[in-house]
Amino acid sequence: MARPEGGRPVRPQVVLQVVKRQQISEHLVRLTFGGPGFEDFVDKPATDRYIKILFAKPELGLTPPYDMDELRERLPGEDLPVRRTYTVRRSDTAEGTIEVDFVVHGSDGIAGPWARDAKIGDSVCFSGPGGMYLPKDEFDYHLLVGDETAIPAIAASLEAMGEDLVGQALIEVEGAGDEIELRAPNGVDIRWIHRGSAFTPESSTLEAVVRQHPWPSGRVQVFAHGEREVMKSLRSYFYDERGVDRRDMSLSAYWAFGRAEDVFQAEKRTPVGQIFAE
Repeated sequence: MARPEGGRPVRPQVVLQVVKRQQISEHLVRLTFGGPGFEDFVDKPATDRYIKILFAKPELGLTPPYDMDELRERLPGEDLPVRRTYTVRRSDTAEGTIEVDFVVHGSDGIAGPWARDAKIGDSVCFSGPGGMYLPKDEFDYHLLVGDETAIPAIAASLEAMGEDLVGQALIEVEGAGDEIELRAPNGVDIRWIHRGSAFTPESSTLEAVVRQHPWPSGRVQVFAHGEREVMKSLRSYFYDERGVDRRDMSLSAYWAFGRAEDVFQAEKRTPVGQIFAE
């Protein structure tokens, strides 16, 4: 794996094509990617696997994979491909495909409209996957918490659990039209929380519902991902109030209200963007 001098390793880009499109809920579109480039996809044993998709302006006619160094030399910054991070819902080595679910709210953002309009044969270019979380049998209870953006990782985690595990999944969505069928062990309950509108700091009740949930006995493994300020509040609850060991938590922000992903990612290196104080 290449490593720029003094920097992080550069992950190779994978180029696949859209082979299937499904509208699986009111605001969730599932795209299946496949093709010869699948041989470049190096999977990993995690249920929160994520890839970083590169979106280029169609009018520029750029062909993936993208030589970002070369493009930086000849294109202004606003014309460079932009990265958006998405969870791998499922991978199928035998079929040579991966599934990625996209939250789509009209024309907001870059990735959502692209997924809404994607056609069979369209190319997608990404690096990854990353990810570290996996539900473990050694825990007495599993608590999974998130909004729409966390549904793919929560769904993959539920499917990976042993049948004797117990726990709770608390998932906040806009309304009943955003619920999807999820498969889980008999001992893990799934509760859908309806905001009744698009997310705002005022409409979200996820933190309140988590706090009202009876705290289990024994050792708890926590998976909590979603909007940044909600996750900060939940970090205080889990870590400061309930005393959950940081090593027993996968807790981070997938996005931030009112922030484009470029700004959101940049803020991760600042106090406002940090979930845990280093």
